[in-house]
Amino acid sequence: MIIGLLKEPTFETRSSLLPEHIAPLKKLNVEVIVESGAGETAFATDDKFKEAGASITSRQEVLQKADLLLMINPLSDSESATIQSKVLIGFFQSLSNFNWIQSLSKNNNTVFSMDMLPRTTRAQSMDVLSSQANIAGYKAVLLASNLYPKYFPMFMTAAGSIAPAKVLILGAGVAGLQAIATAKRLGAVIEVFDTRPAVKEEVMSLGAKFVEVEGAADASKAGGYAVEQTEEFLQRQKAKIAESVAKADIVITTAQIPGRKAPILITKEMIDQMKNGSVIIDLAASTGGNTDFTKNDETVVVNGVSIVGNSKLAGSMPSDASKLYGKNILNFLQLIITKEGQMNLNFEDDLVLGTCVANKGEITNERVKQLVG
Repeated sequence: MIIGLLKEPTFETRSSLLPEHIAPLKKLNVEVIVESGAGETAFATDDKFKEAGASITSRQEVLQKADLLLMINPLSDSESATIQSKVLIGFFQSLSNFNWIQSLSKNNNTVFSMDMLPRTTRAQSMDVLSSQANIAGYKAVLLASNLYPKYFPMFMTAAGSIAPAKVLILGAGVAGLQAIATAKRLGAVIEVFDTRPAVKEEVMSLGAKFVEVEGAADASKAGGYAVEQTEEFLQRQKAKIAESVAKADIVITTAQIPGRKAPILITKEMIDQMKNGSVIIDLAASTGGNTDFTKNDETVVVNGVSIVGNSKLAGSMPSDASKLYGKNILNFLQLIITKEGQMNLNFEDDLVLGTCVANKGEITNERVKQLVG
């Protein structure tokens, strides 16, 4: 069997594999071919891939020869039309790119979208959402510290005392927890909101204050995402958040609902109460954002508050992001490739079944199927 690694579009800095991931694949008795330049933006040269045992070739040859194609982002429509009876694995955001999934299914392709992986204990080593969110949470705090016009930690000097920055984090998933840890290391005072009471202990163990709002809908089976809440709860949550936002110097928002627009957690009225120079980092920008003013890949200043919409923070650390993503992919490949190097798609395995969105000419994921109609 031949595995092909494709170069990503110009906006993407990560790679699905690094040279260090080639040796474990060779042990599975598969051949690995790499599009020239596929690892450049992640600081992995063609020569390093060759030293690891991969072959370097053109994009066209990878698309033609490979039985299994690795990529992070979807192919262009023109390239997708030429792909037939292949296996594709990537971070395809299937609930947004469902038309692309449908076009691939018509050509008898099998598509695994890693963002659909069931988020269970067994799946942790393959969970690309978690590995990339961890980086995003870390970088969100560093980005905020660069934009914030004051110190993060408390300083007591001969010239006077500096109070520590007050950081508010909305959402204690993987990104939120890493943001807490990073802000704490920088000396900030941290408050955290989350609709899941179960994360309170973890938040407090990292040194942050957990702000509770009673009456939240159960989110234990939502795979780390937010869930829709009742109007009564949303009003109570809004009032509590408004109190904390008014005191905060930095706010980091992470709330997303799969396949839907991100919930608005910070309104214009809340932003009007914030201090000049305050910073909001919105990690939900790609799905609309958690504020009234968020624009994806842009920084907007409203009444002296900088609102940064950035859903690509993992790509700002392309080397480690690719290292972790590649390890996730490698662990998943071991589920579907035998030791003899043959494809074995066992759909009785909940991880294989849950991640697969198209197979044998049909869309297999129920949510994607509903979106396609």
